[in-house]
Amino acid sequence: MCTAATYLTKDFYFGRTLDYEFSYGEEVVVVPRKYPFLFRQAKPLSAHYAIIGIAHVVDGIPLFYDGVNEKGLGMAGLNFVGNAVYHEAVPGKDNIAQFEFIPWLLAQCASVTDARKLLSRLNLTPEAFRADLPVAQLHWLIADREEAIVVESVQNGVMVYDNPAGVLTNNPSFPEQMFYLNNFMSLSPKSPQNCFSKKLDLRTYSRGMGALGLPGDLSSQSRFVRAAFVRLNSCSGTSEDASVSQFFHILGSVDQQRGCCELEDGSYEVTIYTSCCNATKGIYYYTSYDNSQITAVDLHRCNLDQAVLERFHMVTGPHILWQN
Repeated sequence: MCTAATYLTKDFYFGRTLDYEFSYGEEVVVVPRKYPFLFRQAKPLSAHYAIIGIAHVVDGIPLFYDGVNEKGLGMAGLNFVGNAVYHEAVPGKDNIAQFEFIPWLLAQCASVTDARKLLSRLNLTPEAFRADLPVAQLHWLIADREEAIVVESVQNGVMVYDNPAGVLTNNPSFPEQMFYLNNFMSLSPKSPQNCFSKKLDLRTYSRGMGALGLPGDLSSQSRFVRAAFVRLNSCSGTSEDASVSQFFHILGSVDQQRGCCELEDGSYEVTIYTSCCNATKGIYYYTSYDNSQITAVDLHRCNLDQAVLERFHMVTGPHILWQN
């Protein structure tokens, strides 16, 4: 289970949490412009936009969880189990395996407008990368500084939805997630007024009571409401430090702590990492479950005109600053 979000101050920020019970050994990966992308059924790309993001690298190939390209377009895949449906190859369509979708789109599109054009020809296929890596059931958040969309491959084909909330979690489908927000239209960051009855002298007894009723559980629907409320009411300065700090606080509202979400095998789902990418500048920031210190990788400090990946192992152990 995961949550993704967008945020705009002076620059545009895009990031997500990855909530799962174990890690595949994810890394921050930089794909330079001349790295050869080979697709199962689509034409290869020998020259393309550079990409930075989190990926599991297998046989030298990055399997991206999320990423941002050098033009400022971001994309993240989130679990959509039970709802995602992929279709066998269709003549006349761009037939892309689900594990190829993120690099295929980010390599070619500079904006959501560009992405919409590619998506009009897209068919996502059920091919697995390898027999020991099962096909992930996902849907995707795609965004730039101007707009955000959600892509879902379902029984009726590839659906594309405008996303004015700027967040995405898991199930149910995105239209249902948005509809559910109607139940919380009375929430406010301001102190509430007594609408219960003029006959009763009802008063606030604590700060923050305008958000009474905001869901606090870890279900995907509740995380969607909570992340949307926090993001849409969030205020920060426009400096890089202020913006990055605020973005991590937005996603911190949906953190999963070990022990609170037990699975059938006795393991626990936790927030393995949280990311915040300054998509405008190409700086990928992240924290991990045991390391709340922010670590950064700058896309533009890498050689973007080479043909080989640059890989950065994630810093996952605790880093404590002692002051005495």
